Amino acid sequence: MYYIGVDLGTSALKLVMMDSRGELVKSVSKEYPLYFPHSGWSEQNPTDWFWAVKEGLKELAAGAAEKIAGISFGGQMHGLVILDKDDNVLRPAILWNDGRSTKETDYLNNVIGKEKLSELTANIAFAGFTAPKILWVKNNEPEIFEKISKIMLPKDYISYMLSGSFCTDYSDASGMLLLDVKNKKWSQEMIKICSISEDMLPKLYESYEVVGNIKPELAKELGLNEDIKIIAGAGDNAAAAIGTATVGEGACNISLGTSGTIFISSKNFGVDKYNALHSFDHADGNYHLMGCMLSAASCNKWWMEDILKTEDFSGEQQDIDNLGENKVFFLPYLMGERSPHNDPFARGSFIGMGMDTRREDMTLAILEGVTFALRDSLEVARSLGIKIKKTMICGGGAKSPLWKKLVANIMNVEVEVPVSEEGPGFGAAILAAVGCGEYDNVETATKAIIKIKEKIKPEEELVLKYEERYQKFKKIYPALKGIFKEIL
Repeated sequence: MYYIGVDLGTSALKLVMMDSRGELVKSVSKEYPLYFPHSGWSEQNPTDWFWAVKEGLKELAAGAAEKIAGISFGGQMHGLVILDKDDNVLRPAILWNDGRSTKETDYLNNVIGKEKLSELTANIAFAGFTAPKILWVKNNEPEIFEKISKIMLPKDYISYMLSGSFCTDYSDASGMLLLDVKNKKWSQEMIKICSISEDMLPKLYESYEVVGNIKPELAKELGLNEDIKIIAGAGDNAAAAIGTATVGEGACNISLGTSGTIFISSKNFGVDKYNALHSFDHADGNYHLMGCMLSAASCNKWWMEDILKTEDFSGEQQDIDNLGENKVFFLPYLMGERSPHNDPFARGSFIGMGMDTRREDMTLAILEGVTFALRDSLEVARSLGIKIKKTMICGGGAKSPLWKKLVANIMNVEVEVPVSEEGPGFGAAILAAVGCGEYDNVETATKAIIKIKEKIKPEEELVLKYEERYQKFKKIYPALKGIFKEIL
């Protein structure tokens, strides 16, 4: 049988279809608009998503409709989708990267209080989270707020339109700041704080659970089998973690995409005392910690394309030969920073340049700086007693042999590269296979499906050199923190 994973991204939709062994059969991509009605705002029209899903399913299923058993999702997190009593979309979805809710975020963190929020949800407020967006609509669009009947996340709108099931999964719900993450239930106190009611919120499921079947009329329209199961799915990072076998106790995945993440799975619930890392439920039924930095591979893209005016990324790295001995440091906070500093005013900075500084030194400093910043989040996890000896790696930056070597030595972990990297869509397809009974559980499925094509081991001499450099890097942000607000 075939299983479809829908990756609802910010710029495009990607659907992947895999067989029961985890082999990729076919993939389809569909783009849709992204709107910026004001500076710092970011919106999309949910009906554009559903159009893309329908067109993608038609194309993907051509000639294979009878073999498709299940559909699941991995989607952009935190977005606010609101419907009225007649299921009409009340306004464009407010996305994860929308910054309009600064006042509401400050209210939650400083009036309700970070300690209280952490007690209720295991997390503190960020402007990207869903709860501040709900409060923004209440404060700025009261006539729309009064009409809200259903509150859902982006991927769950697609699930609702396909199946009629008003649902979400625990991993995606964790990023709303409405879920009691530890006990896997909606927080009644957060519901009151946001002036909503529990019946406005979707039913909660594990990511691999079946929530319904495709609507018969849709199956007919799309040329699909009416028996196709719809499986809850997961937030994009959790789904991507499934696609790299980052499940169970102490598994780790580092993503060097536009943004950067370090994702650590655990069978036990945990929160660091400063809430520097997000503490969320995981798509495997357990928990995870995640550090998210806003600029990762995008730092290198900026340096290559905007500053050096070149697209020869590998060529610029070819002559770099001074690993562990670079005198130049780079703070990779081009768009502010999320984990672990939670500082929207932080900015990118070079320091340590001299008359002997070379082009190669600055290129290396970019790659090192991003990796040092990701290690900041890893150190928070280590402070909780979590021992990480190896990590998977994915994202565009993982195509660089040099960058993978830096990750291994700066973090002192073995780096593993999966054979296939299809992102959240692949993880969602695995969840669909588990939901349809192809595998007993998520961990069993990932062990059977995910294969390793490369391993990079840390080198003792380089580890020692980079340990010394990391200790210096850690001192730079605190020294510059007070200046960033003044220069913006």
